[in-house]
Amino acid sequence: FRRAHTLTVLFILTCALGYVTLLEETPQDTAYNTKRGIVASILVFLCFGVTQAKDGPFSRPHPAYWRFWLCVSVVYELFLIFILFQTVQDGRQFMKYIDPHLGVPLPERDYGGNCLIYDPDNETDPFHNIWDKLDGFVPAHFFGWYLKTLMIRDWWMCMIISVMFEFLEYSLEHQLPNFSECWWDHWIMDVILCNGLGIYCGMKTLSWLSLKTYKWQGLWNIPTYKGKMKRIVFQFTPYSWVKFEWKPASSLRRWLAVCGIIFVFLLAELNTFYLKFVLWMPPEHYLVLLRLVFFVNVGGVAMREIYDFMDDPKFHKKLGQQAWLVAAITATEFLIVVKYDPYTLTLSLPFYITQCWILGIILVLTWTAWRFFIRDITLRYKEIRRQKQEHRHEKDKCLSNGDRHSALLDEPNGNKPRERKL
Repeated sequence: FRRAHTLTVLFILTCALGYVTLLEETPQDTAYNTKRGIVASILVFLCFGVTQAKDGPFSRPHPAYWRFWLCVSVVYELFLIFILFQTVQDGRQFMKYIDPHLGVPLPERDYGGNCLIYDPDNETDPFHNIWDKLDGFVPAHFFGWYLKTLMIRDWWMCMIISVMFEFLEYSLEHQLPNFSECWWDHWIMDVILCNGLGIYCGMKTLSWLSLKTYKWQGLWNIPTYKGKMKRIVFQFTPYSWVKFEWKPASSLRRWLAVCGIIFVFLLAELNTFYLKFVLWMPPEHYLVLLRLVFFVNVGGVAMREIYDFMDDPKFHKKLGQQAWLVAAITATEFLIVVKYDPYTLTLSLPFYITQCWILGIILVLTWTAWRFFIRDITLRYKEIRRQKQEHRHEKDKCLSNGDRHSALLDEPNGNKPRERKL
C-alpha cells in the first residue's frame, strides 16, 4: 500500500510539473531553465524520499517530517560534493546562481579593539563598547545553545563544547579576524550570559520533558475544544522521553565516542565561520541561517542515533543513517574550506598557543592512559593481592582448626591403656 501510495504521489507530481511546462512557453534563457530543472528534480526526489525513506528514531510531529530532513541531507551533501569539484573562482561565482548578490569579497568584522567596559574618554556614552557588541548574534547564541542542549541533553558536555570553542577562537584569531573579541566578550557575554543562559533554559526544558506524563489520546476522543487545542500543541513534543546518560568514564569505547562527538561538534561550529569566509557569504545572509536550521533538525536525530548505538549495540547493530550523513557533511565542508583557502588554514599558530594545545593534549592522553589502562591494572593487582591474602588467612585458619581437632583425638587414645589396665 505504501509503495502504491508513493507511485501515485510521484505520478501526480510529475503530471503537474509536465502540465505547467506544457502550458507556458519555454524561455530561451539557459540559466533560468537549468535552475528550474534542478529545482524540479530536487522536488521529485524529496517527494520520493519523504514517502519511501526509512523512518528515524523520532515520530513527532510526524515521521514524514524527519524523512524530509534526511532527504535534504542527501541533497545538501550532493551540493557540497559539486562545489568541492569546482575551481575556487567557479565555486564562488556559482553562488551567484543562488543569489546574485553573492560572489563578492567581504570584509571581516573585528570584534576586538578597544576592550574597556567603561570608557571615560567618551563622555556621551562611556558604555559604547558594550552596546557595539550587542548585535543580532547575541540572541542567536542564546537560542543556538538552547537547541544544542536539547540535542545533547547533558550539562557537562554542553559546557565543555562552549568553553572549548572560546579557546578555539583565541587560537585561530590570527586566521579569521571575526574570532578576535575582547576578554569579557568571550567569557562574560558568550560563555556566561548567552551560552550559559541558553544551556540553563535547555536543561530546565529537559527536566520538564523528563517529568511529563506521556499518555496520548486521539484528537477526536477529546470532548472539549481546549483539550483538542492542547493535544494539537503537544503533537510537536516528543512521543516519549529518553534521558541521555553518556557516562564517558565508564569504558574506553564510550570515552572515545564522546570525544569524537565533541570534536565533530567543534568542527561543525568552525565550518560555519570558515565556509562564509571562503565562499564570500555575509554572516546575516539567509543561506547561513538556513544551514543552522538544517543542522538543528538533523543534529537532534543524529545525536539520538549515536546514543542508541552506544547504549544498546546489540539492538542497534549499526549507526543510524542520519548520523553518517551529518559526519559526511561536516567532513565535506571542511574539505571545501581546505581546498578554497589553504593559505589561511596553514598560517602557523603562535608559539604560546601551540604550547597550550600540546599541554592540553598530553593531559588528556595521560588521563586516558591512567583511567583505562594503568588504573585498571592497579585495581586488578590489588584485587588479586586481596584474594591471595584472604586465601592464605583461610588456609591458616583451617590448619589451626585441624591441629586442635587432632589434639582432641589424641586424648581418648591416651586414655585407652589406662582403661585396659583397670
